[in-house]
Amino acid sequence: QVHLVESGGGSVQPGGSLRLSCAASTYRYKQNCMGWFRQAPGKEREGVAAINTAAGNTFYADSVEGRFTISQDTAANTVYLQMNNLEFEDAAMYYCAGSPWQCYFRSWPKLDLYKNWGQGTQVIVSS
Repeated sequence: QVHLVESGGGSVQPGGSLRLSCAASTYRYKQNCMGWFRQAPGKEREGVAAINTAAGNTFYADSVEGRFTISQDTAANTVYLQMNNLEFEDAAMYYCAGSPWQCYFRSWPKLDLYKNWGQGTQVIVSS
């Protein structure tokens, strides 16, 4: 079992930035793909970004492409989500998740690909 802990959420004005972190108790041995998801009240959980931990290739939802960046520090067993130019629509609970399988273009947003989930960190976008 991999323990994932998110941090870095908070309140920010539109146009602002936040950096989320996800620390994993184990990393590359079991987590071949790490993803960030979000869920706003009344909405389904959706994929935001993902990274294959061995190759480092990344995937993004269209809604965040060019504004968000997923990255990793394998020495620290941590994956990050840099969020710039935040919009009202980005407000949600953000979760990181780990998958024992590699992510591919069509598979990475699928929730059942991921077997380990964190508790989430709240992002509020308000003027």
